[in-house]
Amino acid sequence: MGLNGFFMNYAVIPSRFLSSSGITLNRVTPLFSSMFLHAGLLHIGGNMLFLFIFGDNVEDSMGHFRYLSFYILVGLLSNLAHIYANPLSSVPSLGASGAISGVLGAYIFLYPRAKVSTLIFLIFFFWVLEVPAWFFLGLWFLLQIASGMNTVTGNSSGGVAWWAHIGGFVSGFILVLFLRRRRRDTSLKYF
Repeated sequence: MGLNGFFMNYAVIPSRFLSSSGITLNRVTPLFSSMFLHAGLLHIGGNMLFLFIFGDNVEDSMGHFRYLSFYILVGLLSNLAHIYANPLSSVPSLGASGAISGVLGAYIFLYPRAKVSTLIFLIFFFWVLEVPAWFFLGLWFLLQIASGMNTVTGNSSGGVAWWAHIGGFVSGFILVLFLRRRRRDTSLKYF
């Protein structure tokens, strides 16, 4: 089978998904398994960095079980967004970035005023700059939209599932409304 055969069986391939009908194991399995596959160490490292920075706060807002359910659901929705935005693609899509984009969408909703430490490089010099989360993640989301629109015009996506990022972010922003814990009002009220 080899690695390529493994990816062909367990990564999302939009044209193959849309060419079959019904709910079969071979059709549905890649929607989930692709979230846990990566193309290399840099791919998984980048995804885990974003998950490390933003994921624990979102998990705290939901609890462990809701967060796991949220993560799987936004990953599934991001894969479906990628499939329907690229229906003719026969390129295998894999990685956790769609699900992690959902975590980013939830984070910007929950913690828009939080500060994100960002490393800025300029040739041989670098600075650490703290920027508001809404700015950092908003700029990231706008870059995803610009890149996604570029694929709609027929230009290559460069192997990145931009619409999975967009779909994950939007679904995370919406689903956090239903899955976050309700905060108890501990302030005293006088009648």
